[in-house]
Amino acid sequence: MAAWQNRAMVTRDDDEPAAAPTPALAVAAVARRLGVAPATLRTWDRRYGLGPSEHSAGAHRRYSATDVERLLIMRRLTLDGVAPVESARIALATDVVAGPVASTDDASPTTPTAVVDAALAGDVARCARLLALDGSTDVVHWWTSLVEPVLAALARRTVVDLPGVDATFAVHAGVLAALRDRPVPLGAGRRPVVLVLVAAREARPLVAHVLAGALAAQGVDARIVGGPVGPHHAVELTAMTRARAVVTLGERVDVDLEVVDRLAREQPDLPQFVMVPDRAAGAVPLGRSVHRARTFTGLLHEVLAVATAGVDG
Repeated sequence: MAAWQNRAMVTRDDDEPAAAPTPALAVAAVARRLGVAPATLRTWDRRYGLGPSEHSAGAHRRYSATDVERLLIMRRLTLDGVAPVESARIALATDVVAGPVASTDDASPTTPTAVVDAALAGDVARCARLLALDGSTDVVHWWTSLVEPVLAALARRTVVDLPGVDATFAVHAGVLAALRDRPVPLGAGRRPVVLVLVAAREARPLVAHVLAGALAAQGVDARIVGGPVGPHHAVELTAMTRARAVVTLGERVDVDLEVVDRLAREQPDLPQFVMVPDRAAGAVPLGRSVHRARTFTGLLHEVLAVATAGVDG
């Protein structure tokens, strides 16, 4: 029991700090957040005592933040194969540290929990509103403190979606809309060009758009290259655009970096930056012009230093 209890105590869907009290949730809202049927919550309440604990005049009982945390433990242990009665006993016995229950008021400060709840409901429009960027928002802080925690929370969830509902898609759509609509400083003169490539046979990751958006906010003309890009294409593109640097992103362990190797041989003075998983590090053809970045922030700073070197302003 102790092993399961220890595991349950760290089963959280985000790592947000404690916040001011926010409205408790009705059964339908909690069901959407957990990705279960309302009938399941009622069963857990009736059989195991995992029900709502807060009361308000003239209204049904509502789930508090602590109630939701216990339900998250119940759901995780049940999915992991623990008997429901044992899962409930552990959830009730665990000393949970409750995070805030997300408000549905878009005027409230945006938290990862609020975005997760909108995404689980398939509310693409609300995700876009919550993730919107203005000209003063730092893209790096937005990505690392809001978007990445949201994606991490969704990745930890097992959900049962209705047709047409995809929580991760809703977040991706909101992120792309935010980057697309954010004002970009134009400045004077020709902006330095940086090409962002995706490793062969891989889908374009969301971080490619975020990197390009962060570079654009610093006055760099960042271009994300789409479609098949072979070694010959890459060499021609860098020549035509007069790129100051090239970034290649890969997410597979068996990443294909033939383009990086070819560019390094034919354009040895062109700085290249590669970001791949640690297990794929051995595939990076490191050299005088090829560098491996391990974090998003580190990659951005390194590319900016090269791209803006000698640029006035």
